[in-house]
Amino acid sequence: LSVAQRKFAHSLRDFKFEFIGDAVTDDERCIDASLREFSNFLKNLEEQREIMALSVTETLIKPLEKFRKEQLGAVKEEKKKFDKETEKNYSLIDKHLNLSAKKKDSHLQEADIQVEQNRQHFYELSLEYVCKLQEIQERKKFEFVEPMLSFFQGMFTFYHQGHELAKDFNHYKMELQINIQNTRNRFEGTRSEVEELMNKIRQNPKDHKRASQFTAEGYLYVQEKRPAPFGSSWVKHYCMYRKAAKKFNMIPFEHRSGGKLGDGEVFFLKECTKRHTDSIDRRFCFDIEAADRPGVSLTMQAFSEEERKQWLEALGGKEALSHSFNTAVIPRPEGSAQLDKLGFTIIRKCISAVETRGINDQGLYRVVGVSSKVQRLLSMLMDVKTCHEVDLENSADWEVKTITSALKQYLRSLPEPLMTYELHGDFIVPAKSGSPESRVNAIHFLVHKLPEKNKEMLDILVKHLTNVSNHSKQNLMTVANLGVVFGPTLMRPQEETVAALMDLKFQNIVVEILIENHEK
Repeated sequence: LSVAQRKFAHSLRDFKFEFIGDAVTDDERCIDASLREFSNFLKNLEEQREIMALSVTETLIKPLEKFRKEQLGAVKEEKKKFDKETEKNYSLIDKHLNLSAKKKDSHLQEADIQVEQNRQHFYELSLEYVCKLQEIQERKKFEFVEPMLSFFQGMFTFYHQGHELAKDFNHYKMELQINIQNTRNRFEGTRSEVEELMNKIRQNPKDHKRASQFTAEGYLYVQEKRPAPFGSSWVKHYCMYRKAAKKFNMIPFEHRSGGKLGDGEVFFLKECTKRHTDSIDRRFCFDIEAADRPGVSLTMQAFSEEERKQWLEALGGKEALSHSFNTAVIPRPEGSAQLDKLGFTIIRKCISAVETRGINDQGLYRVVGVSSKVQRLLSMLMDVKTCHEVDLENSADWEVKTITSALKQYLRSLPEPLMTYELHGDFIVPAKSGSPESRVNAIHFLVHKLPEKNKEMLDILVKHLTNVSNHSKQNLMTVANLGVVFGPTLMRPQEETVAALMDLKFQNIVVEILIENHEK
C-alpha cells in the first residue's frame, strides 16, 4: 500500500488537465491545483510511515474504470469512425477532382451531387466529433476529481491521526466541492447552448463561419508550373490571403500524415485569372501570378464552383461575385421586446410576483415553465391593453415557474442583450484574469458605460437576483447557480461561433460578480 500510494502521489502531482479555450475559471484553477494538494497529503502520510488498510475499489477504482470504459471508450470508437469517414471523404474528393471535364454533364452532375451529400455527412460527423472531444475534457474535471474526495474521506477514517488531518482538510474539501459543483453547473448550462448552436450551424452553415483575420482562407489544390525540365504536380495546400497587403500564404497539407508537410510559401499577388475547361482537364481552376516571383505561375483548384467564385472575388479575379467575400455577422431580427416603459413595467411586475409568492421555491429560475403558458403570459404582458389587467401576485392562474420563464424570455427577446454586443468582449476580459478586486473594479467601470436604460434595467434585475441568492438555503439558488441561468440571458456575443461557446462560463462569472457586488 505504501509503495502504491507513493506512486499515486507522483501521478497526481504530475497530472495536468487539458483546458480548451484561452482562459480558465477560478474554479477550474482550484480543481487543477487540488491534485497537487492531494499529492501533498499522501506524501505526509507516507513520511510518517503509517500503513493503512483502505478499500478503494468502490470509492475510486470503479468510478474511474466506469468513466474510462463508458466515456473514453465511446470517444475512441467515435475517433475510429471519424478517421474512417475522413479517409473516405478525402478519397472521394480526390477521385472527384480528377474527373475529366469532358465527361457528360449528367455524369458530372451526378458526381457533384454524390460529393455534396458525402460532404454534408462528413460535416455533421465532424461537428459531433469536435463536441464529443470538448465534452470529454470538461467531464474529466469533475468525474475524475470527485472520486479523489471519496478516497480521502475514507483514508482519514482509518488513519490514527485522521481526526486532526480531517479538520485541516475539511475547509478545503468544502471549497473544492463548491468548485466542482460550479464547474459541473457551467458545463451543464453550456451543453444546452452547444446543442442549440449545433442545430443552427446545421441549418445555416454559411451564417456561422468563424471570424478570420484573412480576406479568404481554405484548402486549394496547387499545380506549380516551372520551366522545363522540372514539370508540375498537384499538392493540397491550406491558403490564406490578405487583400489589403495582397499577401498570399500557402502551407502544404496532407491529412494522412497528420497535417502540415513542410514550410509554407508567401508571395504578393499580381494577378488572378479564371481557367476554363477548354484549357485544362480539371474543373474549378484559376491561375495566380506572383509579383515577386517572375517566371512562375500557379494554377489552383478549388473544391467546388462556388468556392472558386469566392476565391476569385477575394483575389480580384475575373468573373468575381457581386457580393463581398467576408464573414460578416448576419444581424438578428429584432423582437417586439424593448427597454421602453412597457418593458420596465413587465419586468417589475414579474419581479414583484416572484418576491411575493416564490422567493423560497426550490430551483427558482432554473425550473422551466410550460412553453405554451409562458408564451400566452408574454403575449398578454406585451400588449398595452392587457398588461395592466394581468394580476401575477394574487392570481393562481400563473405558476411562479411560468413567471420566471417569461421574465427570462423577455430579456432574451430584446434586440440586443442587456449588457450589449459592444461591451460583451470588454466584460469577458476581466472575468478571465486578475485578482478578485481588479475584476470587480473593471466590471464596475464597464457597467457605467452601459446605455442609461440598460443600466437601469440591470440594476433592477441584479438587485432582485441578490435577494434570490440571499434565500439560497431555501431555494437552493446560490450566486453560482444564478450565474449559470442568467449568464446567457444577459450576455451574448454578436457572432455565434463554437469559439464563443468557450466564453459562456466567463459570462456566468460576470453575472456572479454583479450579484455579489450589487451595492458597489
